[in-house]
Amino acid sequence: MNNIAILRIDMEVNGFISTLHPVIVRDDHEMVLFDCGHKDAFNQLKEKAHKAGFDLTRLTKVLITHHDHDHMGALADLIREYPAVKVYASPIEAGYISGKVKSVRLQQAEEQLEFFPEEQKEHAQKRIDMLKLIEPVDIDGFLHDGDRLDVCGGIEVVATPGHLPGHLSFYLKGHKTMIAGDALVVADGKLYRANPRFTLDKDEAYTSARRFINYAIDMLVCYHGGEITENIKESLENI
Repeated sequence: MNNIAILRIDMEVNGFISTLHPVIVRDDHEMVLFDCGHKDAFNQLKEKAHKAGFDLTRLTKVLITHHDHDHMGALADLIREYPAVKVYASPIEAGYISGKVKSVRLQQAEEQLEFFPEEQKEHAQKRIDMLKLIEPVDIDGFLHDGDRLDVCGGIEVVATPGHLPGHLSFYLKGHKTMIAGDALVVADGKLYRANPRFTLDKDEAYTSARRFINYAIDMLVCYHGGEITENIKESLENI
């Protein structure tokens, strides 16, 4: 029985297919999901987990890397279906996820709207409307850099700010797997820095990604692009 799976969720967003890679792990007592996809992705998430041999009725925890809508959009639907599941994030991201602080992306979109040419404003407004539809979810616990969860072979919290201020990555010690979230991306089987267009602090994001070099990693999973399993250290050193 496989105790780790990289799911693939395909959603059409603004006429394009967005492919996301949440990760799910389990042991005899716990099942942990890392990020959960866009709003309206919950049914596909459940289906893909089932096909991978994971029954989400056994889910115990969801760990959110950061509050971007493609990472937490389905969270409210998931918690409605499985109300016993506990949700964890960094203290910074928790404010956005719970709705106590306005989403960084919504702030950006609203501030930039007036600067769009008239022919692009309708599209920009649709993004604002979409972001406003993301439902907030209460956080059950905070995660800090270096925290270790004694479940599923051991999970270490790795603070990787830059893409967003409270972004977290997670090292699965028993699987020698790094869940990078949006700290890095994979394209055509190669590892790249996070998309600068959506990265608040590029220098901080670079420093964060360099932290991965210190870990023994057999598989590195990026939310956008999926996993790489070869030449990981070399790829990290070349970034």
